[in-house]
Amino acid sequence: MRSVRSPEFDGVTFHEVHARSVLNKVPAGSGVPFGWTVNPYRGCSHACTYCLEGGTRILMADGRTKALSELKVGDEIYGTRGHGASRRLVPTRVLAHWTTLRDAYRVTLEDGTRLVAGGDHRFLTAKGWKHVTGSKFGAAQRPHLEPGTELIGVGRFEPTPDETLGYRAGYLCGMLRSGGFAAETDAAARALEYLPDFGASVAFLQVPAEPDAHWQRGFLAGVFDLAGGYGRGQLAVAHDEPEIADAFVAALARFGFAHQLDEVPKFPTRQEIRLLGGIGEVLRFLHVSNPAVGWKRSLDGAVIGASRRRVDAIEPLGLQLPLFDITTGTGDFVADGMVSHNCFARNTHTYLDFDAGRDFDTQVVVKINAPQVLAAQLKKPSWRREHVAMGTNTDPYQRAEGRYRLMPGIITALARSGTPLSVLTKGTVLARDLPLLRDVARDVPVGLAVSIALLDEELQHRLEPGTPSPRARLELVRKAREAGLPCSVLVAPVLPYLTDSEEALDALFAQLAEVGATSVTAFALHLRPGAREWFGRWLAGSYPALVPRYRELYARGSYVQKAYRERLAERVGPLLRRHGLDRKSGFDARGPELPAAAPAPAEQLRLL
Repeated sequence: MRSVRSPEFDGVTFHEVHARSVLNKVPAGSGVPFGWTVNPYRGCSHACTYCLEGGTRILMADGRTKALSELKVGDEIYGTRGHGASRRLVPTRVLAHWTTLRDAYRVTLEDGTRLVAGGDHRFLTAKGWKHVTGSKFGAAQRPHLEPGTELIGVGRFEPTPDETLGYRAGYLCGMLRSGGFAAETDAAARALEYLPDFGASVAFLQVPAEPDAHWQRGFLAGVFDLAGGYGRGQLAVAHDEPEIADAFVAALARFGFAHQLDEVPKFPTRQEIRLLGGIGEVLRFLHVSNPAVGWKRSLDGAVIGASRRRVDAIEPLGLQLPLFDITTGTGDFVADGMVSHNCFARNTHTYLDFDAGRDFDTQVVVKINAPQVLAAQLKKPSWRREHVAMGTNTDPYQRAEGRYRLMPGIITALARSGTPLSVLTKGTVLARDLPLLRDVARDVPVGLAVSIALLDEELQHRLEPGTPSPRARLELVRKAREAGLPCSVLVAPVLPYLTDSEEALDALFAQLAEVGATSVTAFALHLRPGAREWFGRWLAGSYPALVPRYRELYARGSYVQKAYRERLAERVGPLLRRHGLDRKSGFDARGPELPAAAPAPAEQLRLL
């Protein structure tokens, strides 16, 4: 019908077609537990290329950070405005968000930070905006990064602390001994959330003799929420209790914060502790402690300058990879502490017609009449209501489904005909259709399976850019179970020497048990021709020391050697038993698993 492109899916062309048939017979001898499939899409905008992360942290308007890939239109973040010879942080909004396919380069800073960007992307330096790549001569002449270039920003972002029991105790101690519930509603709400963890005990009001790092992070946040503030470029805390002031100073010292301690003349018992080091240290304090009071986290108008972070190297990855980008009201944003320019400005409201001509990986065929055609096919007298599996070739809940909404009609057509169905996906768009699936499960067997390969978000974004995070997929499993639907999890692919350790698998299985997965199946990476070459280039660029080991493991073809499969199976079995998953889960040495429709709605989803 037409070929279209959209800013939301930059780099991908959608070919909208009227299909003659959407019900596909699986070839005999395939060995899968179903005979029919439905694929409303050919090609996949999930961009699972095993190569790039979309996890670059972006500075939000509340001082916290969020992965670039997880931003949404309308989100409030920080951009910058010129102010004399310097720049100031100013709130701005995300006006557009998309992913594009570009040659990727890795920019490594002297402190070890690695940023992956396209060659045209620009960062703010001490000498103005500079592209990632360029030349001093010829057609490619333009300002560009070089080793030694000093970047402008606020310094490296620190991870936000986990709300452990120790953190909660520290927060309550600092907050309650600095004013309690009277002043700040945000702090009071957090304290009320934490108090039930300690029952009738008030031991948390005492400063421990040897507090650990978790307690001290929470303590910094609690004291700051009630007795601190940030203004005119200065973060300070004033306190009348010497014990609390001393504990605050000790916590600052533990995390390497330079500070100054002053007496307050008007109040002889009061001590004021001021943080030194400028906006970079203020932001680091907010990230290390994670205070609750929103207005105290505001950095509006903060002056930024040279971050003392210099470029160490700029290296081509040798791949075209999906890269995320946004448009903002200020024309820039703060990415992993560095001021970054918008690469593009796009109209987000209309489709633009384009001719075909991109590579196969960027061409997604959309069968826009799939529900109607399927309904007609299922009405034929020859249809025997055999199990139909979706997600066996391309993901039916890839991001494009949020725009085209083909699956509700497909699910309804299958259910009305009395056809059992199953869905395999990594797309959280599935959550939209859970009420529908719950309803049709009363009439036909329904099976769901979600692919979750690992918990490490940084590695996941590099392996599967453009796909939902592990946390989002775990939440999808939880929602499916709360809807009363069976939901299996495929731990796939397990990557040798990267995600196959006992610690990594144990943590993942624990999370799967917690969200109520009805089945768990794990299998090792399968490298078909094409994917093998692409993955090999990524591995050589990211983990060159593993290249010889992978060559040995996959010397005989697409499947990992038998000895490795046996070792992995020996590791998986005890872990499944540890988490109570052994009766309904397993390890398959042969390769990818596929979901089967449950024999009855109340029964567990089976995986071959």
